[in-house]
Amino acid sequence: MFKAADLPEIVPIFPLPGALLLPRARLPLHIFEPRYLAMLDDALKTRERMIAMIQPAVHGHGGEDALHQIGCAGRITQFSETEDGRYMITLTGISRFRVEQELSGFQPYRRCQVRWEDFARDLGSSEKDPAFERPGFLQLLKRFFDSRELSTDWETLEEADDELLINSLSMMLDFQPEDKQALLEAPSLGTRRETLVTLMEFALRGGTQEDLIQ
Repeated sequence: MFKAADLPEIVPIFPLPGALLLPRARLPLHIFEPRYLAMLDDALKTRERMIAMIQPAVHGHGGEDALHQIGCAGRITQFSETEDGRYMITLTGISRFRVEQELSGFQPYRRCQVRWEDFARDLGSSEKDPAFERPGFLQLLKRFFDSRELSTDWETLEEADDELLINSLSMMLDFQPEDKQALLEAPSLGTRRETLVTLMEFALRGGTQEDLIQ
């Protein structure tokens, strides 16, 4: 368990569109670009073993290299190396953060100075969603999966606790990067579940991303 005092002021940034990491959830990643191999090597040398996932901002919001202001950092909890020098790793989400500024330096990857105070709840135990009506949610999810010809282990979903179910679906389902950002920034598990329901219902009605933004 991380405490607030354990969180570093500067983190290496992995900007990856559509890749969402949430606290206490696990994100598998395939690392092969030289700059991110260097980032991984450096991260493994630190006590925190931390990499920060963040969404690139859409063009027009600060330029081509702009980042969203909120991301989520994870600790490297599993990694294996392939024969050709690539890595398969798993990040376990620790806490969201807010970007203060991007730093320049000699590293081939990007780094940001961040602050964590706005997301102190992320360091606690699993979050609950008292208003969660699981049967209706699973019915909607089944319609959504059927519309995309997806399959899953429904028994596992029915037994998963609230946070694991909602956060895993938020990370797994194929929504647009801006939708993923909205799921990340949700202030509570209940709000994230409501956002997830809205996105699935909208997709089932055949709406487009542009319609949703408007």
